[in-house]
Amino acid sequence: MTKKRFIAGATCPECKKIDTLRWWVDHHVEVVECIECGHTDRKSPNSTPEQRGEEAQVIGIFKPE
Repeated sequence: MTKKRFIAGATCPECKKIDTLRWWVDHHVEVVECIECGHTDRKSPNSTPEQRGEEAQVIGIFKPE
């Protein structure tokens, strides 16, 4: 079973609601999904933002204890 984690403070690019995005890895692909509107984004964790046609952006660094 895959553990899904919420991304605190993140805003959905589709519905613009805050704290509705959850993240998990499925077969070496990162998945981000909005639980409010169902918007989904999939990215290979090894690809760079430039390879995906995006601008690099750091949301924050999470260090679990």
